[in-house]
Amino acid sequence: MQEYIAFFQENMIMSVVWVGLVVALIMNIVKTSTAAYKEITAGDTTQKINRENGVVVDIRSKDEFKKGHITEAVHILPSDIKAGNFGSLENRKADPIIVVCKTGQTAQESANLLAKAGFEQVFVMKNGLVTWSDANLPLVRGKK
Repeated sequence: MQEYIAFFQENMIMSVVWVGLVVALIMNIVKTSTAAYKEITAGDTTQKINRENGVVVDIRSKDEFKKGHITEAVHILPSDIKAGNFGSLENRKADPIIVVCKTGQTAQESANLLAKAGFEQVFVMKNGLVTWSDANLPLVRGKK
């Protein structure tokens, strides 16, 4: 036990960083397990769209949406979701809702808000449109 104490005293910065990483990992695991949404893959997304009447909610900026989005995706900004403005989604509370952004990180907050607003099946596409593009799945390009 004395060796551990001596090691931590001599390597204080490294020890603090290591403890911080362990705490961050534990917090991430807890956050994921208690989230109101589930992460799904691009393949799962296509299945939910085609077989379960799922709807994709793209939360990226208007310009990013125009550059390429999933077919029939609904464009809603995160600020609208925060304000409770769900537009055409209001009638689809029982359908699978797949929230997508560029990398899958910013979609998490919007997905939680949709679940709290009463949407029954909320999902986030893991790694966002990056994973969609990596799988060579089609994007609809809008007018610039």
